Amino acid sequence: MRLELAEFPVNEIILGSENRYRSATLELNQDELLGGLHQDKRIENAKLAVVLPGECARITHIRDIVEPRIKVRGQGQVFPGILGSVTPVGEGRTHRLSGMAVVAAAEYEGTIRAGTAVQRSAILDMWGPGAEISHFSSLIQLVLILRLAKGLAEIDAHTAIQQAEYQLAFQLAKLTTGLKPSAVEVFELGEADPLLPSIVLIQGCLTHSGHPHSNLAYYGLPIRDSLATLVHPNELLDGAMTVDTTRGIGYYPTTWDWQNHPLVMGLYRSHRKQLNFVGMIVERIRFETHHGKEVIAQNTMRMAKALHAEGALVSWLGSGNAFVDVMLTVQACERAGIKTVLVTYEYGGKDGVDSPLLYYVPEANAVISTGSRDRWLELPPPDRAVGPNESIQILTYPGSPLIPAQSSLTLDAREMIIGGVDIWGRGYRTCVAY
Repeated sequence: MRLELAEFPVNEIILGSENRYRSATLELNQDELLGGLHQDKRIENAKLAVVLPGECARITHIRDIVEPRIKVRGQGQVFPGILGSVTPVGEGRTHRLSGMAVVAAAEYEGTIRAGTAVQRSAILDMWGPGAEISHFSSLIQLVLILRLAKGLAEIDAHTAIQQAEYQLAFQLAKLTTGLKPSAVEVFELGEADPLLPSIVLIQGCLTHSGHPHSNLAYYGLPIRDSLATLVHPNELLDGAMTVDTTRGIGYYPTTWDWQNHPLVMGLYRSHRKQLNFVGMIVERIRFETHHGKEVIAQNTMRMAKALHAEGALVSWLGSGNAFVDVMLTVQACERAGIKTVLVTYEYGGKDGVDSPLLYYVPEANAVISTGSRDRWLELPPPDRAVGPNESIQILTYPGSPLIPAQSSLTLDAREMIIGGVDIWGRGYRTCVAY
């Protein structure tokens, strides 16, 4: 499959009287763009705000972030199974608005009162120490501020938020139809020198089987108790992988992260030069028994062997015992003759002296650390807070204390900041040990 990704940079967003893209400027009519959202009975109110990089501002109640895209050539449309039919994507031409993002900031309490399925939201500081640890602080943010109807079940709230943010992003990208892009990048597998090493990306994904949403969906279908799945990396660029929008957590990827997966991009840009990128395997992790973890590890290894992979870049998302599944996958691949490199964040505790990883196997002898999830962070008060409510909850359980959104914050971990945990190596700080 050959996909052309055409770039339309955004340097300025103006909330005005018309909708158009011109000279890297988005001019937007808020009433026209949001008119359809107000017809959704699950949404009580919707409005837009613009927040700039470096501005002394804090965005609150973040559920998801998405980059505006639209397919202008090829079958299907972006976000298949959600905005349109389940039609295969990944071919043709797709337009993207770069340098900006749509942030879904929604007030929603949730009906699940305990456990890991409790709704969560995140914050983003666009300046200061909070901005330094999140790649999203470098983007112009168009914040979609939503107030949801009371008493919505989690899956209804998720659907309302997701459809609202995706429809808005689609409408923005549509403004580029018929225009000339600033650059076009081509993504296509195959036709590589047979002497180059064949590399597969194994992407472990923590999912839940008993929750309203599994945390990750493929063509709109939540991934639950599945075995390994072969996914063409071009499908990510067209929005085939999407997330649960009721749980904004720093160590979970957003839709934007899937659209711009740094390991996919890195492998593609080395394709036919240093390596032969043969594809991507999505591995469902966090099986409840060790037996299940062993089965998924062996199943993933056999799929990599079927792709004739000589090496595997192994990554994951999530937390807790799902890491056991990942390490067993590394072990299975190494024992089958597939050289692996593991990309992972560390724990380490608030002072950096605890164990960095939860589980080890001796075969994991090539590991790239993307930094720590557990560190103290002091955030100064912003001049401006952007979100549906003037107060936020630092703790994640229902009924936890509210504090002013414009106050200074002390965080004992980075997971409350969207993008605060570098799960896939997008960061720009490097340390090498041999």
